Amino acid sequence: MRMKMRALLALALLFLSAGCAGMTDQQQRALSGGAIGAAGGAALGAITGGSPVIGAAVGGAAGVVGGLLVHENEKAKAQSNSPGPSGRQGSNRQPQEAPMPPPITPGP
Repeated sequence: MRMKMRALLALALLFLSAGCAGMTDQQQRALSGGAIGAAGGAALGAITGGSPVIGAAVGGAAGVVGGLLVHENEKAKAQSNSPGPSGRQGSNRQPQEAPMPPPITPGP
């Protein structure tokens, strides 16, 4: 019986870990944010004497929104650091100094 439980647990972990393989970054962040928010909301609901189910629902919704906001922020940050049409990077790039002219030497 114990061996069957271990095999079932291993199989479940395999399916859970492979489930996110085909997801985009946006989907992964929304899902992980929702899961973290639901767990936190359920815990807060139970601790404060409220309903853990309502806490999980509210926390999950807030987590999904938070995950999507994090994704949009990361995407905007990556776009501001990537070279644009002119070949220059965004505002995070330090200005380069102009090259020095060759020294002037006296003639013969």
